[in-house]
Amino acid sequence: MPFQEQSANNNAHDWGKLRRRSQEAIHARMKTIAALVIALLLAAPPAVAQSSLEADMRDAAAAYERKDMATAARLWKVWADKGNAEARTLLGAMYWSGEGVPRDHTEAARLYLLAANQGYARAQNDIGFMLGFEGPAPHDDVEAYKWLTLAIQRYTARNQDRLDQAVKDKASLANRMTPAQIAEAERRAKAWKPGP
Repeated sequence: MPFQEQSANNNAHDWGKLRRRSQEAIHARMKTIAALVIALLLAAPPAVAQSSLEADMRDAAAAYERKDMATAARLWKVWADKGNAEARTLLGAMYWSGEGVPRDHTEAARLYLLAANQGYARAQNDIGFMLGFEGPAPHDDVEAYKWLTLAIQRYTARNQDRLDQAVKDKASLANRMTPAQIAEAERRAKAWKPGP
């Protein structure tokens, strides 16, 4: 009997050890899972921000289409202030035309230039056109030609109409520029690097 009691005590002791080890393993796994969940949650905000950007840009475009300019301007301003080049360009266009915001060519040019410096083709086209044809005097043909050159380089086939117009605008500029001005504009375009 003493052997059976000792054996039972050993089995109970072994069972207790096994149970503690099992609980420790489960606890370690739970810590690992918790750490992974926390890591995923910390990584999620950029994805959420991206989907929020896309949703806001769609909502702003829809508001603009239905002539709800105040909503379009408000949504684009949020993202323009965060540095989004497309939002800066679209808000700049609203300031240019005075749709939903007070007409302000200086603010339009500022927004276009910020987005153009980020490498956004439409903004490069818009600031080029503004500097060469419609902006406040004096016009700057060299800078206009530079920006139109950069826009032409960056437009894709998806923007064929804008590309074709930029090519025509650049040709019109070239007709009134000296060879030295064109050379300077081309030098500036080659030296240009995108910024934040």
